[in-house]
Amino acid sequence: MLKIGVIGLGDISTIHIQAIENNPHAMLTAVCDIDEKAAEAFTGVAFYTDFNEMLEKEALDCVHICLPHHLHYPVTKACVEKGIHVFQEKPLALDANEGAALVELEERYENVKICICLQNRFNETVEELLKITASGEYGKVTGIKGLVTWFRPKEYYDVKPWRGKMDLSGGGVMINQSLHTVDLMQLIGGKMTAIKGSVDQLLDYGIEVEDTAVASFRFESGATGLFFATNANAVNSSVELQVLFENGKFTIKDSILTKLNDQGEKEKIIEDEKLPGSKFYYGASHMKLINQFYQCILNDTDDYIHAYDALQSMEVIDAIRQSSDTKKEIAMEVYQ
Repeated sequence: MLKIGVIGLGDISTIHIQAIENNPHAMLTAVCDIDEKAAEAFTGVAFYTDFNEMLEKEALDCVHICLPHHLHYPVTKACVEKGIHVFQEKPLALDANEGAALVELEERYENVKICICLQNRFNETVEELLKITASGEYGKVTGIKGLVTWFRPKEYYDVKPWRGKMDLSGGGVMINQSLHTVDLMQLIGGKMTAIKGSVDQLLDYGIEVEDTAVASFRFESGATGLFFATNANAVNSSVELQVLFENGKFTIKDSILTKLNDQGEKEKIIEDEKLPGSKFYYGASHMKLINQFYQCILNDTDDYIHAYDALQSMEVIDAIRQSSDTKKEIAMEVYQ
C-alpha cells in the first residue's frame, strides 16, 4: 500500500484526493496547507501547515504537489532529496530555465520518480488522435490549430493574488489555462523550429500577467501551427484542437474527436470520459495518469510523464513571450 501525501489543498487538490481515495493501492496518509481551516475536511489523516515537518514525520511513498507555481520547484526538490516520489501539478516550473533545473534534479536522483500532471495526454480523444498521427494513414501533418477561449473574472485574481503576479505564477493564460493545449500541439507536431507570437491584456484587471496570447509555430516537419488563448471570452468555451493531414482533417471539440468525411460532414470517432461533479475542463484523465504513475512506482517502471517531457511546452511559452517583447520570430534552437 502506497502512503500518499498532498501539499496544497486548493481547487485542484480535490481531483487528486478523489483519485487517491479510489485507488486500491494507495492510502491518503497526510495533507498540508497553510490554512488551518482546511483540516476540517479530513478525518483520520494527519494535517500539517509546514510541508517540511510533514516530510520529516511521515514515511511517505509519494507526494502530490498542488501548490502555486513558484513553489513547484522548491517543494519538488525537497521531496526528491528525501527519496519521495512526486506527482506534480502543471506547470513544470515558472519558466524554461527553472524547468531545466527540475529536469536536472530528475536526472540526478534517478531512483526517484517525478510525474508532471499533463493529464490531457491521457484523454481518449487525444490518445486516438496520436494513434492516427503515428499510423500515417492520412499522410503527414500539415497544420495544427489550438484554441482556448475562456473567461476569468477579476475575482479569480483577487481571491488568489499570486495568479496575477509574474514572479509567483510565471504568466497568465498561457501557463495557467492553455498549457495543456500548447503541450498537445508540440506533442503532435514534433520539434518546432520557429515561433512568432504576441501577448497582451484585453481586460483591465490591474494584473501583471497576460490574459490573451496568439502565436504561429513552424515545425521541423514543415507543418505550421496557430495558437490562440484568452481569458477575455464571455464564457468558458470548449477547447478546440484541430489537426490537418495531407489527406484528412480531425478536430477535438466538446471532448469529442471528429473526422471530416468526403461529404463535408463530421463523423464522431470517440468521446472523452467525463468525471461527474467536476469542472468540465478537468475531465477524467487525472485519475488515469495518477493510477498509471502509482503502478510505475509499485513496479519500478518509467511509463509516465517525466519532467523532461514537460520542458518543451515551457520553452514554447517562453519563446512566445520573447517574440512578443522583441517583435521578432524566435528560432527554437536557442532552447533545444
